[in-house]
Amino acid sequence: MTPTHLTRPARLRQGAKVAVVAPSGPVPDDRIDKGLAILRGWDLDPVVLPHVRDQHPEFWYLSASDDVRARELTEAWCDPSVSAVICARGGYGAQRMVDLLDWTAIRAAGPKVFVGYSDLTALHEAFATRMGLATLHGPMVGTETFLKDGRTQESLRATLLEPESVRTLGLETARTLVPGKARGITLGGCVSLLAADIGTPHARRSARGGLLLIEDVEEEDYRLDRILTQLLRSGWLEGVAGIALGSWAQCGPYDRIRAVLLDRLGGLGVPVVEELGFGHGEPALTMPLGVAAVLDADAGTLTLDEPALI
Repeated sequence: MTPTHLTRPARLRQGAKVAVVAPSGPVPDDRIDKGLAILRGWDLDPVVLPHVRDQHPEFWYLSASDDVRARELTEAWCDPSVSAVICARGGYGAQRMVDLLDWTAIRAAGPKVFVGYSDLTALHEAFATRMGLATLHGPMVGTETFLKDGRTQESLRATLLEPESVRTLGLETARTLVPGKARGITLGGCVSLLAADIGTPHARRSARGGLLLIEDVEEEDYRLDRILTQLLRSGWLEGVAGIALGSWAQCGPYDRIRAVLLDRLGGLGVPVVEELGFGHGEPALTMPLGVAAVLDADAGTLTLDEPALI
């Protein structure tokens, strides 16, 4: 599947019910509570699914069991009173449960807002390929960046409630890695998760025609090299229209990371902008996935053709 213009869900209104789920790792109670308070401050009605606060009895890196995590996400999506599903945190575990979701029921329930990043890249890809749904690569309610950074909060709030106000995205840190301008459909997320998705039954075959947004955390230069080389060797990057790079938190000195990015991506002959301002860094802008846009690597901006939500 190559990137196409996906279905955009409806924007949130005051009082909208938002379901908080934990498809991946566990999250401390106090962080969830603080995140819920922020959402309530936006006049939203957040509801935490029963097992979000669980800790897997055997594997410390998971919240509840795979079956439970899949069931709760399915139930949240299929609840007609729920307008959006926001993840509590990333970590690891979405790949273990993505095939356990009831995709027939999810498709029947129709489009809703889905928000997450990091490990939730696996679900962004699944919603795109199995449902044709545009999603939001954005902060999660139990993450430190969301809890303490006002600009991160405002980016998500505006995207959810006033999407027409955030059509041009990018921080002042954005710089040209490879010059040029390109148009395409946004896709992407955590690059290690994109590489891990290759070869699975429902993965898209390539990023052809897309504007690829990638970032990662705790990947040293040689591991990032391996990930990007896998995307190149598999042909997944063939025909990509342009690339936007986010943060590379805890990946080592940025000059070394930048050298790898330029070496692996510079030969594609497409515009590349670095430090656009999304991912695990701070602040973390909310980036729509599955929406037509223009990437201007010279200006350091990503401009949406239309608001992320209708």
